[in-house]
Amino acid sequence: MACYDNTMPEPTSATLKDIARAAGVSMMTVSRVLRGAPKVSVETRARVQTEAKRLNYQPDPHLARMMQVVRGKKETRVRAVIAVIREHVPQDGLLSASYQYVPIEPIRSRAHGHGYAVEEFWLGKDGLTPKKLQKVLHARGIEGVIVSPQSMTLPCSKLDYSPFAAVTFGNAMNSPALHMCAGNMTLGIHMAAEQLVARGYQRIGVAVTKWIVNRSQFGYSGGLFHWQHSLPEADRVPLLLFPSNDISKGYDAFAKWMREHKPDALITFDTHIPGWLKRLGLRVPQDIGFVVHDWTPKMTDYAGIYQRRDHLAAAAVDLVVTQLSQHEHGVPDVPRQIMIPPQWVDGPSVRARSSKHGH
Repeated sequence: MACYDNTMPEPTSATLKDIARAAGVSMMTVSRVLRGAPKVSVETRARVQTEAKRLNYQPDPHLARMMQVVRGKKETRVRAVIAVIREHVPQDGLLSASYQYVPIEPIRSRAHGHGYAVEEFWLGKDGLTPKKLQKVLHARGIEGVIVSPQSMTLPCSKLDYSPFAAVTFGNAMNSPALHMCAGNMTLGIHMAAEQLVARGYQRIGVAVTKWIVNRSQFGYSGGLFHWQHSLPEADRVPLLLFPSNDISKGYDAFAKWMREHKPDALITFDTHIPGWLKRLGLRVPQDIGFVVHDWTPKMTDYAGIYQRRDHLAAAAVDLVVTQLSQHEHGVPDVPRQIMIPPQWVDGPSVRARSSKHGH
């Protein structure tokens, strides 16, 4: 027989009207206070909050959500823009085809679903400095920003984020520490290593740039070191960090590393390296397995780790919109970090799984 605890307080049926009457203010003022809207005096806010607590008021989440939609429709359309801040610093070598960034289409698509338009701004292009961009965003009344760092000098870090609801992609800009969305590359490296072992590969090498390692919060290096921990020392291939972000300058370092460590499978870039393997007399996948560390749907010739940037885009937009709806601006005390799990994608650049490892 069920046993009930009669000591629990009864849920309240207090309404906004009850709080308004008790505090001596209008229902509109109560509504403003309870949703954290500005333009209410400190005294009034305190009085309303005290009465709401005394009456044990519990908001109805369904009603709150409906009201948010209604208020959203009333907001002026000019301000309903999310800015995507990119960086244009060509000398860093990070704007080449070797590097993938979250494209604008999935950001725009998710934002439109929330009723926002999206505009891109490129720091460093056409003389756009952080100071000028700050003025533009202020003049336009834009409060939501998504930061996509694409350089070593990080001009995006020079913006004053206090007026903005902001989120960044990856960990390249760790100061100021904004809310962040990133792919979980520790998991990605593990996933790829497991797939390679199931295909009979034993000496798995990872060759990337320092920028990629930093942007992933050391996911590549950490994932590799953790994976190698269980391997015999002879099978541990050290991580190769290319000497420059410009991959085309890395052939000598790559060839030396290949000769010294003789990996039989690689997790690396889709640019330059397939040609270098040919130059070293190695056939893919017969002599060496090849996995693209940052696979995109156009890379049909390769197996890879798919970082699902459409989900990164959606998570970033949702984080910005949530902050805007809660009137949260500025650098957060505790940044939220959303990690999107990547996906293994099979391809002709690796051998088929051997039957002894199952499917």
